[in-house]
Amino acid sequence: MSSEKNQHDKTRLHPRNKNSERYDLEALTKVNPELKKHVKPNKYGDDSVDFSNPVVVKLLNQAILNQYYGIKNWDFPNENLCPPIPGRADYIHYLADLLGESNGGVFPKGNKITCLDIGVGASCIYPIIGVTEYAWQFIGSDIEAKSIASAQRIIQENPSLEDKIECRLQNDSSAIFSGILNPTEKIDLTVCNPPFHASVEEAQEGTRRKIRNLTGKKMKTPELNFSGIHHELIYEGGEYQFIKNMIGESKIFDKRCYWFTTLVSKQAHLQGIYHLLEKAEAEQIKTIPMGTGNKSSRIVAWTFLNKAEQKAWRASRWKG
Repeated sequence: MSSEKNQHDKTRLHPRNKNSERYDLEALTKVNPELKKHVKPNKYGDDSVDFSNPVVVKLLNQAILNQYYGIKNWDFPNENLCPPIPGRADYIHYLADLLGESNGGVFPKGNKITCLDIGVGASCIYPIIGVTEYAWQFIGSDIEAKSIASAQRIIQENPSLEDKIECRLQNDSSAIFSGILNPTEKIDLTVCNPPFHASVEEAQEGTRRKIRNLTGKKMKTPELNFSGIHHELIYEGGEYQFIKNMIGESKIFDKRCYWFTTLVSKQAHLQGIYHLLEKAEAEQIKTIPMGTGNKSSRIVAWTFLNKAEQKAWRASRWKG
């Protein structure tokens, strides 16, 4: 087993990220005029928006997807999680780099690559970015039927996404891969943004902390600035338990996926995750640092394929 557990956190976006510099609010308000009324000078005198307001965050994201990704129809219920686009794009770009490292420095594009998004959500954001940036195929799974319906509407209303993303409902809340992957189906990657919190109280405290960081204000019962329904934010046992379950089930599907990956928001969970992966006898473990502004995170990736199996996989799926 080989392991690369670099734990240094980045504070810059990926160089291929379309939003690696400051938002061009002039351009964004042109594609989404509704956003213009929310642009105001911040405490430094620069034009900005209120990132603690979920309505404004959604308008901003709609403009970003229109301007930079060609997605003109992106809407979903306000109760659902509204993802920050640059951070989601970073995950996809680092996955492309991961494939490239496995493929002689060239990351494979097009429908040769199939990625499973575990918890696609109502916004369908990871598949949107993966399709528009790299033309990968996606399977999007979710335990919420309403989220699946919302993601399917987004796909249907944007011709560039049709026939590239398949949404599948997970009927077993305790399962991750079982019930989603067909008996002989193989995937090249997984993407996963696990629920962060173990309880409603923990989620509320996380939101209060985020509001303080964004505005300097203390709020007793703040509105989630990125919204989010229960299953998007809360899992019994929190992030660590979700990833533990994912690792355990990935062992059952060990030869049917090249790279299993997940975000890990809490650095304190890393040592336990490494221990679980070593116990599961993963062949390779990689840690990829990510960071945006004052938030740091990382991707943990693992594979059960040995060198010979990886070579055969690349020859049969990526180079055919």
